[in-house]
Parts: sequence; C-alpha cells; structure tokens
Amino acid sequence: MNTIKIMTIFGTRPEAIKMAPLVKELEKDKNIISKVCVTAQHREMLDQVLDLFDIVPDYDLNIMKTKQTLTGITNRVLEGLEEVFDEEKPDMILVHGDTTTTFAGGLAAFYKQIKVGHVEAGLRTFDKYFPFPEEMNRKLTGAIADLHFAPTKGSKNNLLREGINEHDIYVTGNTVIDAMQHTVEENYVFEQEELNYIDFDNKKVIMITAHRRENWGEGIENICDALNEIVAKNNDVELVYLVHLNPVVKDVVFSKLEGKERIHLLPPLDTKQTHNLINKSFMIMTDSGGLQEEAPHLGKPVLVLRDVTERPEAVESGTVKLVGTDKDTIIREANILINNEAEYIKMSKSTNPYGDGKASKRIVKAILKYFAISEDEVHEF
Repeated sequence: MNTIKIMTIFGTRPEAIKMAPLVKELEKDKNIISKVCVTAQHREMLDQVLDLFDIVPDYDLNIMKTKQTLTGITNRVLEGLEEVFDEEKPDMILVHGDTTTTFAGGLAAFYKQIKVGHVEAGLRTFDKYFPFPEEMNRKLTGAIADLHFAPTKGSKNNLLREGINEHDIYVTGNTVIDAMQHTVEENYVFEQEELNYIDFDNKKVIMITAHRRENWGEGIENICDALNEIVAKNNDVELVYLVHLNPVVKDVVFSKLEGKERIHLLPPLDTKQTHNLINKSFMIMTDSGGLQEEAPHLGKPVLVLRDVTERPEAVESGTVKLVGTDKDTIIREANILINNEAEYIKMSKSTNPYGDGKASKRIVKAILKYFAISEDEVHEF
C-alpha cells in the first residue's frame, strides 16, 4: 500500500479547533490522501474555525436544525456518512473526543468495516451521565476504535483497564496545544471591540463560560449569583462572560447579570479571540472541558464549575481546581485566587500536563506505522 486515504470527521467548534492542526499535518504527508467531512452539528461556530485554519471540507453534511435532539443528530450523521463512505471508501476515519458526531461517525465507519482512529481517547469521569452525553459518546467510540490517541498517560491507563490492546494506544499529548501555537499573539487586537477597552494590565479580568447540560437551571443560577457577589466584593475585578447562544443558558445569564458594573456579557468568540482572551485574563472559570487544557498552557488558573472532570491530570498538577456549582464554594475559591498571591502563583506556575505542540505529528506517524507505510518509531509524549 503506497498511499492511504484518511478522512477526518468533526462537527463542532471544539472538535474543529483540535482537529485543524491534524488536518494540516495529514495534508503534508505524500503517503496520505487527506479528506475532510464536517457534519456541522454546530454551524456558525464551526465555520469560524474552518476559516481561521483555511480548511475547505470535501463534504459538508450541514445537519444542524433548530431545537435539534441527540437522536436527530445521530440519525442524520449516520445517514449522511453512509453516502460519503460509499463514495470515498476511506482506509481510516479520524474522529475526536466526545461529541455525538464522534460517536455516530465511529459507528457509521464500523458498519462499513472502515478503520477508526480516536483522537483524544481515554478520558473518563466513570459516571455515564456526567458529562451527558459526552461520557458515553467517548466510551462507545473507544469500543469501536482501532487506534486510540490518548492525550496523557492517565487516559492510556483508562483504556488499558477497559481491555484495549496496549499496541493500539499512543500517548500523543493534546492537539489543542498544537493549535494554540498558531493563534496566540502578544499584541493582539480583538475583533470584539468591547474587549479592547478592558484594562487587562490593571484589572483582574476573569473569563467565564458555563453552558453544559448538567448545569442548566439551578447550576447556572448559582454561578450567576456567585459572580455578582465576587464583583461586588472585589473592586479590582472585571468579568467577561462568553454567553452560550442556547436560550436555556442565555436567558438566565442576562436576567441576572445584564447591566451590572464591571460585568461584560459577550457572545461566544471565535477561536483566535478566545485563545487571546485566555492569554490576557487573570484566571478562568468554566464548565468547559477544552478550557481546562488551553488555560494551563498559558499559565492561567482554572476553577471548574463542575463536580467531576474527565481531565484529572490538571487537577493533580495543580493548574485546575474543581469547585462545582455551589454559590458559597465558588465565591470562596475565587476570592482565594483574587486575594492570595501565593496561591495564585502556585496554580499559574504548575506544569501543563497536556502537550508539547507535537501531538499531530505523533498521530500521523502512528497511522503510517499502522498501515505499514513507515517503520519510524513514535516517540510518545
């Protein structure tokens, strides 16, 4: 086999950010015919990343619908990919992480007996409903996959405990670190004009995101109540809350925080603006998974607004702390970082366990080795 056809499949912004550097690395190799299929599970936010990294998909399923359900997404991905696979007949598909696109993509490939590579494999909370549906999406994809690209040794160990053959697992680091080498700029000017008027040098700017299903309702309400009190008690603090477009989140956030002094409510930013906002911020508060990897790379402490995380390495290394959605706990832990310089430095100086910017290169080498095109050793992260 002289050349192999590898199809990369993704559908949301987080996937796109992490798959983009891998797509670029696949395109460089003369032994690989690289194809890209997007499902557009999320439309607008996905397109921002495609534009940033200059990726033009070969196939766009464009499945997103208003008030879409998990069942509907799964069905549309399965049906759309069946046609794509019949036309292209890839040797292997690559999916990322834990989205419904990821699981449905892996399942569609399995039905066609196409090999599956799982990028960012092996993360676990060991509770199938937290995060929902991501935990089971990731676990079920792992059961289908032929190659597992684990970002850390901890993720590899999770896979080994589930009976995955060690020879099929590679510890690569996380591809998001690869991506950030192309997005963060020292003297960056934001397209979101309001951010250019924030005094990042003299204010302690806290960036916030919170939108996960398990936090809908009381969780988001508690977070907002805590943010109000944090700002009221700390005159040197400003908040930038990137508010998810889902009305379930947006309506609660705006009802509690709109118009408050030193609180900026902004729509989700594109990838480059988000990474540069992290870089300029004092600290991060989030229920996102990806930010737990991105912020430590830039030396920013993270308070995770969840009770469990599938990324325990950052907690163990000290860059991330789980605080849940209890109002008093959030206030207490935020105030410690705001007012205790030693505690802040301890978190900000901890080692990021998620990568060295070479994950994509390792993945491509592993794929070439799997198909016996190259005998080069894959030096793991």
